[in-house]
Amino acid sequence: MQGVQFSGGGGARAEPIGAENHVTILGHRRMRDNGVMKPLVWVLLAVLTPAATAQMKLTVEQLLTWVRSSRELKHEDKKVAEYLRKVILTERLDERTIEQLQGEGVGPKTLEALRLLSVASTGLDRPTPPASKPPPVPIPPPGAEEQKHIIEEAREYALGYTKRLPDFICTQVIRRHIDPTGLEFWQRQDVVVARLSFFEQKEEYKVIMVNDRPSEVNYHSLGGAVSSGEFGSMLKYVFDPETEAEFRWDRWATLRGRRMHVYAYRVTEPKSKWGIEYERTLRITPGYSGLVYVDRDTRMVAKLTYEADGIPPSFPIQRAASALDYDYVTIGPQQHMLPLKYEMRMRQGKFLVKNEAEFRMYRKFGAEATIKFETPDPISEEQTREKPPRP
Repeated sequence: MQGVQFSGGGGARAEPIGAENHVTILGHRRMRDNGVMKPLVWVLLAVLTPAATAQMKLTVEQLLTWVRSSRELKHEDKKVAEYLRKVILTERLDERTIEQLQGEGVGPKTLEALRLLSVASTGLDRPTPPASKPPPVPIPPPGAEEQKHIIEEAREYALGYTKRLPDFICTQVIRRHIDPTGLEFWQRQDVVVARLSFFEQKEEYKVIMVNDRPSEVNYHSLGGAVSSGEFGSMLKYVFDPETEAEFRWDRWATLRGRRMHVYAYRVTEPKSKWGIEYERTLRITPGYSGLVYVDRDTRMVAKLTYEADGIPPSFPIQRAASALDYDYVTIGPQQHMLPLKYEMRMRQGKFLVKNEAEFRMYRKFGAEATIKFETPDPISEEQTREKPPRP
């Protein structure tokens, strides 16, 4: 039975500002290309001589664009200030906007000139707020029958998942964190590197290093929080007909560049097979709920989340949640969808625990398989971050 264990306690271009500067203005013009008039939009940043800008009027938005562009182009602070002293604003420049520019790193002389502009514009109207962009047109969900068909395809995939996997070994890197304050001020507890073998549809864990030092401690005797069953049990506990999971459409999403159907699910406590064990003496099988991300094109499950429901108040662990991301891995001549990263979180009172496990260096299982055990850098969050659906 898959479960978790816990032990308590521990573009635009501008010339340099100078005597030969010229005036450029935001605008549109047309150009002739092969005899055809084509629109050409040009947005040239104002770089002006003092004489040319004696009566130059700008909105606050135009002013901000110019100041920021001057900073990016590394124009001399003194020259920028000289230009600003020739500007006349058509709208009020408030102190908050000046503070924002200060935070962006504009020079002291530029700030002084901006504050003079602010005083001079006191009696003017505030800038008109930019028109809000219309919300994106939502992508309609699949119809009810199609949703049902998608779930059944995902179920067929999930229940036969482990049978389609080859025998392999990989490196599992577990970064364990704790926070006694309950405020998610995480402290690194340790880093465990383990050899994970998958042979004849069974997982076996062997600790290789703890904090970069060789170790032979038994995986389930590490203390703290550990988990197992990521290579198939989590999928089975959601899609097994015996759990009678209820599914409902939630949203579209993009994950690792692919369009996903996202379904919410729930399994009640009487049908649960997901166990939480405390100090090897107390164990419960609570109900659980979460999300299933199903690849629109392949119907493979690309992500799965769990959270325990209705944990008894008397049980030491009051929250248990996990998330498992899958990605394509090549083993031998074929690609397989295999675990990429697993995250588990628990709470006992205020005491928080977070484990982040990554699966690296997959190899085909066999006597010739060799693997280098090391502690690699963490996987980028970009690889597991959900993004809005693409049109």
